[in-house]
Amino acid sequence: MDAGEKLGKIVIPGTVIAMRGGLGAGKTTFAKGFAKGLVIDEYITSPSYTLIREYQGRLPFYHMDAYRLAGEEDFRSIGAEEFMYARGVCLIEWSERVESALPPGCARVTIQALDNGERKITIEDPLLETIGT
Repeated sequence: MDAGEKLGKIVIPGTVIAMRGGLGAGKTTFAKGFAKGLVIDEYITSPSYTLIREYQGRLPFYHMDAYRLAGEEDFRSIGAEEFMYARGVCLIEWSERVESALPPGCARVTIQALDNGERKITIEDPLLETIGT
């Protein structure tokens, strides 16, 4: 959760974060920390069934989940592009399912659950890599 919070504190409007990681890797936990960094007091839950959740904080936060989508067409049909190009920040869980619909240059966060119970978090974005996970 610490890495998510650090990231939430430094993101700027228009940031899109494509999250990857298997079931139980910690994507939603990361999103909870991210929301904390955006000064959002609401309880953060997985958007698996609602597909998109919107929160207000330092910046609007659009939390999406592509797990139940059939692909890029479904992603576009739920209006995802409107959120990705809005003035807030967008975090997309299971982004690998909608890869071609993601904006060029979006940040990528991969969470891997390790055998010892810890998580390995990899951030691919020159600005965001500086948070030092």
